[in-house]
Amino acid sequence: MATSRFIKDSGLTARMTLTMFLLGALFVGLVVGLIYAVGPGYAPVVAIIAIGMAFYQWWSSDKVAMRAMRAREVAPEEAPELHGMIDRLCALADMPKPRVGISDMALANAFATGRSPDRAVVCVTTGILQTLDAEELEAVLAHELSHVAHRDVLVMTVASSAGIAAGLLMRFAQFGGMGRSRSNNNALPAVLVALLVSLVVYAVSFVLLRLLSRYRELSADRAGAYLTLKPAALASALQKISGEVAATPQRDLRSASAASALCIVPALRGGGLGGLMATHPPLQQRLEQLARIQAELSRPTG
Repeated sequence: MATSRFIKDSGLTARMTLTMFLLGALFVGLVVGLIYAVGPGYAPVVAIIAIGMAFYQWWSSDKVAMRAMRAREVAPEEAPELHGMIDRLCALADMPKPRVGISDMALANAFATGRSPDRAVVCVTTGILQTLDAEELEAVLAHELSHVAHRDVLVMTVASSAGIAAGLLMRFAQFGGMGRSRSNNNALPAVLVALLVSLVVYAVSFVLLRLLSRYRELSADRAGAYLTLKPAALASALQKISGEVAATPQRDLRSASAASALCIVPALRGGGLGGLMATHPPLQQRLEQLARIQAELSRPTG
């Protein structure tokens, strides 16, 4: 639970909690279904490996994301203005300062990752430093620090466990089916059931993860806007970054595709099925939320 001064968003938190509950139920259902379909032998193995892979993803998330974005950690002497902004925001939010990184990419973007606030890193690209003005960059950094304060990497890693387990089960069932079908014709139906169950769980968990990711982005927009009290600056930044991404050839976006879900604006364009597969909410939805916050902050009090 975050202890920073970022505003709490009970509506989005409730939806995120519900999504996490459904993903957890899927994970349990997958293991139970596996026991009935192909016997109890597979269940502990799949569960242990899935949890182990999720733990590794969480533990090494900062290193993996930094490598994917070709980023390096920078000291205050190398980027004094960037460090100064993050220092001010962390003091305002009453949270520990994360490490700071810069990715030498022309694509304008930023991301935050790390297994805990004490091990987090906030990274910006050289492209975003050249694209945004100081207020817009500060708004983007507040958005990213909100992800850190609310331990979003941990939330998304735990949420991915059901999908990881389902993918592993499909592999186990395929290999197990090939071996067992040669000696036992009755094994094939059980393997097919396991494949079907795992496929359904994987598909549902995939969609739920996308929903959770979109909630996470809206929550970070809201928290960052209230921290800086400048929602219009974040709206302007999102429009500029989205415009840069839209103008970038698809082949040049592939270098950032591995960390696309972490970025403030996805490097990969489109989502398919009306945005159902998208990791980020539509730009218009984000701008409308920020406009409502701006109207609320502009309303006279008393």
